[in-house]
Amino acid sequence: MFKKKVTLKILVLLIASDLLETTVHFFFKKSALSQGSSSVLDLASALVFLKGVLASPFLWAALFTVVLIFIIWSTVLAKIDLSVAVPIASFSYILVPVVSVIFLHEHITILRWGGILLILAGVILVSISSKERIVPVK
Repeated sequence: MFKKKVTLKILVLLIASDLLETTVHFFFKKSALSQGSSSVLDLASALVFLKGVLASPFLWAALFTVVLIFIIWSTVLAKIDLSVAVPIASFSYILVPVVSVIFLHEHITILRWGGILLILAGVILVSISSKERIVPVK
């Protein structure tokens, strides 16, 4: 079977995808927060919440960013194997908590950071086991 190589261009696209994915999560959170502390307990409150969220510019920014991610991700997957792309594109496991702390003032416990580090260790092991190497763009 022909092994597809991870070029520098593909690596840049994977990093861009992770940065955009982190941005999407932030935009969705901001969209939900724009509704205040409203609870969705029944159909009527769900519709009120949905109406408010649909009016949020953060929701529309998130959806636009999802389209960009789709385009980037499709480009990447046309060039390399999925089993290689996903582990490499796992920076969001650390980026989302960092953005949450900095911009949303969320508190992340030591135990949660430990879990995040374990996930990243697994991602690194999977990436190493793929035996793919980054090659220069020709």
